[in-house]
Amino acid sequence: MADPSNEPASSSGVAEQVAATAAAAVIAAPLREEHDKSEDFHEPDKKRRRTVRAEDAAKTEQKLEHRLGGILCCAVCLDLPRAAVYQSIDPLRSIFRATLHRDEMVARSNPRASFPLQKINPGRLCGHILLDTRQCANGHLMCAGCFTHVLADARLRDEMATCPNCRIEISKTTASRNLAVEKAVSELPAECQYCAKEFPRNSLEHHEEAMCEERISSCKYSRIGCPWRGPNHEIPEHESHCVHPHRTGADVMEALREIDARTLEERRLYDNVFDLLSYEKITFNDLQMKPYRTDEFIHKLFYETSRFGAFNNQWVVKARINSNQRDPTQSSERDITYQLILKTKTTYPLPVYYLILKGPFGDMKVHPRIHRFEFTEQENESPYFTLPLPDTAECNRLLAAKAISFR
Repeated sequence: MADPSNEPASSSGVAEQVAATAAAAVIAAPLREEHDKSEDFHEPDKKRRRTVRAEDAAKTEQKLEHRLGGILCCAVCLDLPRAAVYQSIDPLRSIFRATLHRDEMVARSNPRASFPLQKINPGRLCGHILLDTRQCANGHLMCAGCFTHVLADARLRDEMATCPNCRIEISKTTASRNLAVEKAVSELPAECQYCAKEFPRNSLEHHEEAMCEERISSCKYSRIGCPWRGPNHEIPEHESHCVHPHRTGADVMEALREIDARTLEERRLYDNVFDLLSYEKITFNDLQMKPYRTDEFIHKLFYETSRFGAFNNQWVVKARINSNQRDPTQSSERDITYQLILKTKTTYPLPVYYLILKGPFGDMKVHPRIHRFEFTEQENESPYFTLPLPDTAECNRLLAAKAISFR
């Protein structure tokens, strides 16, 4: 017989089991839905934090010499000067204090570090960098080429020259060389144009001319017609296979003719000079050409000397810029042409040889050329001849001066 006391217990157990099953079903349903969603959408992996490698940090960190290059560059051409640096009339404290602060921070971390900039401007007694180096009141530097270019433009426009940045008036009397910047720039690195390696600017020229293995050189048999030009380190290999040493005399005659032509031209110049020295009447005058303006609506610049005597006559030398161009300031290339003018009347033809030389009171870089003209009563002005200057920079330098001295 069954025990009636066990019936309620069994019924309650069944009820609990059913309730647990229902709860499990209710809980499992959301889990299955989440599982289905997770199968459709996979969450991306957690991104790793980007770390900066030591090589990347070294590349991104700008070197001191590169930062100084942007500070010491010319205010006009934004390039580091090759020669003299000019400034309008207090100290380089901002530049050198920043440099010294950086060097002190590096020295604390690396006591063995060396700083070549500390040798730039030492005091004669204390040996420390001088902070009272004079410079422009507004801190704008100009290289020698841009300085003369600015003065030449002002001369052509008949106005005062001003600083391109701050518009303060500048001239040769109010400007001086900045030796501290020149010495600092000479220590900054520059790339060799052949091997692309960096060298201090004060030794770069010697490296490119005599030391660089990639510099362009000619074969030693170029005098007998070998046209080869290439890297210096390839010369031994080329010369070992060069065919010109084994050619006959008839094959190298063309190259010898070119050498003879150049030699003949140089000899002709010297022969002309010696012939002129043998003339009965010879004279020379040390002259100065000063700037003047025409009376036209647009005033044009020209140069003229005072009257001088030669061969019992009065003469004048007159010069103009860019063949009397309307606005020479719009041209990057400039030249000077000159003519000789006879101011007194002559009753007979007067043939004259003349040339312009660097005088004792000037520093004109001119390549002398001899010209001849026959002056008559009707023809008292010679044609314009180009003053043989080496480049436009020399022309700008002459225009920047108050007067052009020559012989």
